[in-house]
Amino acid sequence: MNIRIEAALLKLFDRYRIVFWYDAKQELRVDFEALSLPGVEKLEITNNEYGIKYRLLREEPDQKFLLFHAGPQPTDLDNWLLDVQLAHGEFRTDQAALWLSELELGLEFIDVIQAHAEFYQAAKRKEALKKILKHDDTSGIIRLKILAVCAASEPRIDSVMENLLQELADNRDDKIKLIGRCALDTFLWEQITRYYGYKSNEPGIRDFVIELFKSCFAMSTDGQVRLNDDALVFLKRWKDSRQFESGFETLSGECADVLGVEQDLAKRDFKELLELDYFLLIDQKIISDLVRALVSRTVSSSDVALWVRQRRQSHWYREYRHLYEAVDFAAQFMHALGEAKFTMDSLVDGVQRYSRIWYRLDQLYRKFTYHVRMSGQASLMDTLTEQIENLYSNSYLLRLNDRFQSFVDDASKWDASPIPLQKHFFERWVQPFLRKDNKICVIISDAMRYEIGDELLSLIRQEDRYSAELEPALSMLPSYTQLGMAALLPNKELEMADNDSGTVLVDGQSSQGTINRSKILSQATGGRATATIYEDLMAMNRDESRELLKANDVLYIYHNRIDHTGDKMHSEGQAFEAAEQTMEDLVRLIKKLTAANASNILITADHGFIYQNRPIEESDFSGVEAAGKSILYRDRRFVLGKGLKASQGLRKFLPNELGLHGDVEVQIPKSINRLRLKGSGSRFVHGGASLQEVVIPVLKINKKRQSDVTSVEVDILRGASSVITSGQLAVALYQAGPVTDKIQSRVLRVGIYTEAGQLISDSHDLTFDLVSDNPRERELQVRFVLTHMADEVNGQEVILRLEEKHAGTSHYKEYKSLRYLMRRSFTSDFEF
Repeated sequence: MNIRIEAALLKLFDRYRIVFWYDAKQELRVDFEALSLPGVEKLEITNNEYGIKYRLLREEPDQKFLLFHAGPQPTDLDNWLLDVQLAHGEFRTDQAALWLSELELGLEFIDVIQAHAEFYQAAKRKEALKKILKHDDTSGIIRLKILAVCAASEPRIDSVMENLLQELADNRDDKIKLIGRCALDTFLWEQITRYYGYKSNEPGIRDFVIELFKSCFAMSTDGQVRLNDDALVFLKRWKDSRQFESGFETLSGECADVLGVEQDLAKRDFKELLELDYFLLIDQKIISDLVRALVSRTVSSSDVALWVRQRRQSHWYREYRHLYEAVDFAAQFMHALGEAKFTMDSLVDGVQRYSRIWYRLDQLYRKFTYHVRMSGQASLMDTLTEQIENLYSNSYLLRLNDRFQSFVDDASKWDASPIPLQKHFFERWVQPFLRKDNKICVIISDAMRYEIGDELLSLIRQEDRYSAELEPALSMLPSYTQLGMAALLPNKELEMADNDSGTVLVDGQSSQGTINRSKILSQATGGRATATIYEDLMAMNRDESRELLKANDVLYIYHNRIDHTGDKMHSEGQAFEAAEQTMEDLVRLIKKLTAANASNILITADHGFIYQNRPIEESDFSGVEAAGKSILYRDRRFVLGKGLKASQGLRKFLPNELGLHGDVEVQIPKSINRLRLKGSGSRFVHGGASLQEVVIPVLKINKKRQSDVTSVEVDILRGASSVITSGQLAVALYQAGPVTDKIQSRVLRVGIYTEAGQLISDSHDLTFDLVSDNPRERELQVRFVLTHMADEVNGQEVILRLEEKHAGTSHYKEYKSLRYLMRRSFTSDFEF
């Protein structure tokens, strides 16, 4: 006890020169007499008030005094030292007074201490409270801080509620029970009523959260609203909180069941829900209705794109991203197919039109199929998927290649000049670098068809300081790996081996495998070229990769993911996942090479492929079998042999017609038909003469010294008035130009703030990534809901602030702002 008394007195003497001590029960004289405080003189009040007063104020005005009285404090009329006592401190020895002393609070807060005595029983709670107390705190603020300690939150009512709601979601009640034990429950619900308008005869956390979801949903629909706009702001803040989002999601699901949200949504048009994301069921409703609308062809591609873009701001978008993307790509595919005209007047015209226009349909089909697979919602998407499959296979793939086949049949030789033939790759694209004494890296990704190369082009251009160009080339025929890989090497003569291996000879040497290809490269460059595979290069450290590039003028890197996946029956269905991974691989590889001082890079492929996600129908197989003097090699899309017999369903080529030497002949099934081949997949095929198989990409990549990537500019469109007169504000934000590869999207946090920087509205995280050339389609309307704190700055200027996150941090900097005058009438407080 003596140690506690001494500690409490020392704290008081830090604040006061004179401290009074009334021993009302006359049981602490021994403690008083035993005290020895440095710099403090002890005096006892025993009918000597006048003498003490003279000494305190006149004789020793700088000395510290502890005045002890054995008995209760006299009444004010009888207390001759009352004026001195009121100007200085009083030491009290009851428990509440000791707690006050520990917290360095004045006696005016004794009621706050006594009312919540249970709180102070734990030293950790007292210490936590003491750390956040400030000298100008009022009783109400101290109570809020006590509440915050109980809830392990910031001393704000919204933070308290976020923590209590998280506890409810976790099926725990430690914090709310502690609040009850500390007699803070009445104060808590008073604050909830004050801030959010919540009233209940039996208030509780679960009852509050049900009313919160019910009222906020009703604010945007047509239900009964019992809470105020601050409740809506709180719900949005809670929903968007990374820390508490799991609690929000749990309670959102529970409240959706309680409130019968599924039944309510069934009666609504999805368009009236596009700005709402309080329940996961809203996203399910929107996606389900969008799928049905696409199947029935009652919505336009531009509308779907707009709606999907709106939903990107949804809380649940990450969970349903693949479904939204699939819907968007399906709409784009249908629109593009409706616009397409598959007319061509020659083989070269077909190749050129494909590389400019038609490839996009293959790209959209691939993206749709990929996102459906990744969504894991095959049943939901079943009808739309079947429709897209039928359109792709019958209205596009078959029609296009039936038309193209007529020119393949009429061609006297396999050529599409001025589109380069694959066997001229080294001379056309590699030699120009060597003539200028520049090094060149060539990446060959097996089966990376043209449309994948186009998407890769965009990904590369989005990287800072990287420029890239894309050209089409015509692959060799048949379009299979051994021939394509051989044609990309320096060569004078290409010849298919006279055996059943399918191997291709380059100037008489086998081109099978990386070792043989390295030999051919080395011989053509005087020992200054070699080949490696993707996995080996990526395993090298920086010094090893730099040495490899330093030692060679030409480096070929072979990458094989798409063909490796698609060529196997058990994995061909994952071909489009392999395409996505391939693009990621190649971007990483490019960065690895440039880090090793490579500045010139080419990317191409040995061939393309046809892929249809649905099971191949009987009509897709050729009705004839290849026959002849000898069949050397047989695949789904081509046959190698000698003395091959002409057939109506097969197109026969002599080697010289294909730019090849030797006497091995080739037959390919017409259009997109397959040959029957036991034990091999039939959905992913290549080797034939379809545009998807024979148009290959050639990407030319260069790294610049200076940054060439910027973010798109965003402006605030000032309305007719700069005065805020109600509880809400609508603002138009304008994206100054379309997003491109080099002008990239910008993400901004937008809210209304006071001059002191206090947020007085809800806050929006907005992504500006619009690609439209139409300025009207790049406007974004945002509605802000003001909180009750806006009333405190009525008549003052407030700031609409657009903020951008510092790269790699959680800190924000101001991007742009616009000032408004807050002038709300008292009538805005009433609901009419």
